[in-house]
Amino acid sequence: MTEWWKSGIVYQIYPRSFQDTNGDGIGDLPGITQRLDYLADLGVTALWISPMYPSPMADFGYDVSNYIDVHPMFGTLADMDKLIEEAHQRDLRIILDYVPNHSSHQHPWFLESRSSRDNPKRDWYIWHDPAPGGGPPNNWISRFDGDSAWEWDETTEQYYLHSFLKEQPDLNWRNPEVRETMLDVVRFWYDRGVDGLRVDVSYRVMKDPAFRDNPINPDWREGMEPYQRLGETMTKNTPDIHMFNRWLRAVNDEYDDRVLIGEMNLPYEKLVAHYGSVREPEFHLPFNFHLVFSPWEVNNVRQLVESYEAALPDYAWPNWVLSNHDQPRFATRAGIDNARLGMLFLLTVRGTPTIYYGDELGMENVDIPPELVQDPWELLTPGLGLGRDPVRTPMQWDGSTHAGFSEVSPWLPVANNAQSVNVAVEQADPNSMLAFTQRLIALRKTLPALQLGDYRTLETSDVLYAFERFTKSERVQVVLNFGADSTTWKPDGAVKILLASHDPDPPATIQDGVELLGHAGAIVQPLE
Repeated sequence: MTEWWKSGIVYQIYPRSFQDTNGDGIGDLPGITQRLDYLADLGVTALWISPMYPSPMADFGYDVSNYIDVHPMFGTLADMDKLIEEAHQRDLRIILDYVPNHSSHQHPWFLESRSSRDNPKRDWYIWHDPAPGGGPPNNWISRFDGDSAWEWDETTEQYYLHSFLKEQPDLNWRNPEVRETMLDVVRFWYDRGVDGLRVDVSYRVMKDPAFRDNPINPDWREGMEPYQRLGETMTKNTPDIHMFNRWLRAVNDEYDDRVLIGEMNLPYEKLVAHYGSVREPEFHLPFNFHLVFSPWEVNNVRQLVESYEAALPDYAWPNWVLSNHDQPRFATRAGIDNARLGMLFLLTVRGTPTIYYGDELGMENVDIPPELVQDPWELLTPGLGLGRDPVRTPMQWDGSTHAGFSEVSPWLPVANNAQSVNVAVEQADPNSMLAFTQRLIALRKTLPALQLGDYRTLETSDVLYAFERFTKSERVQVVLNFGADSTTWKPDGAVKILLASHDPDPPATIQDGVELLGHAGAIVQPLE
């Protein structure tokens, strides 16, 4: 039996911004449940839900104060149980964010840990004496502000490690009690019916046990992110991270049909190591972020696909993503004219695709006035454009005052174009981005070659990128025009057009060549 996550489509939901049902301007779990029919009609397979755990919200839920409950802002455990049940009734899977690298500084574990040096939970976090001459133990830098990753604790006169905010102390996974307790968190959610986990910053969990300095980055320049002053060889992707991966996978495999997705931004040769081996498997899907961080340009995209395919072990399954809750939306980064082309690529290239909520509508980044900025990263590093608020704005459901997201002013402003770019408008328009995405997903479900077939490049040029997906009994070809001008693609023989990105009713059969508008693409089937 083929695993569901290989042929399926993951849809990421940022719960604060999806649907508010209790009138506080913040999305919640009942809101996701309310919109399940939309998601089922869209045709996605699994919903990845960003953190909804109890949290002081120093980093909007990635500072967890209780791993086995729901923040009252989002609802209750009963609401989560109902969401899981209702999703499963619609053949939708649920994937939760799992945050193993750090907890909140208000987690009861950390409150105990910092209470005294001899507290039983002291070693649950990473504590260290000052350097011999005083000051932090080494040169490690916090990811968010570029200052030291060590915070001095007056009470116990030691430093604790925080790879991100000082409100996010790092857990010590080398402590067996921490390890077993955090692995029991996985069992807790799997026992409730959760279908998988997306593991936050998974490659940062294990640090150098000797606490050696990170090397200076000779390529750092003003304007780069402050943490990039150092190379993170001692704090990221250390050799024993694979031990952590295997611990997690072993618990995952106590259950049937669950998926592990690891968050890591690595070159392909390092990324593929996180699949593990046939004998010692690790992540099912180490996240492939390459197109989130590189130009949407024809030769670059083709080269990334071919490099990835070449690096993957035979037993590994690829994955792709174009947007997420931390990076600029694809329609903003690549330009709104490329929104359909990006979706066409994402849902036809070999591998599991992840769609960020609203990308099926063509949602773009939203300008956030300085007085409305929420993101601590932006507040700590003003002027560098690192804020994530612009990509986390409310889902645009209709043209009402707050876009159908809430009856009150939402926690972040709604986009100015929400009256024209929203679900209600686009559902009524057969030429809309949403209608195209639905047709594309529906077609993908009918073609085994698009779901699980092999890949080969057919043609590349200054503007065209074409590839074939194939099984023993089926061939499907995809052509993408990265240029702004119309062009013609000449396949090897007559083809049947199955779908065109900018024409809901294309001609059925083409003999001489496929005409493509600028930034347009098509899926065709060769006529044998």
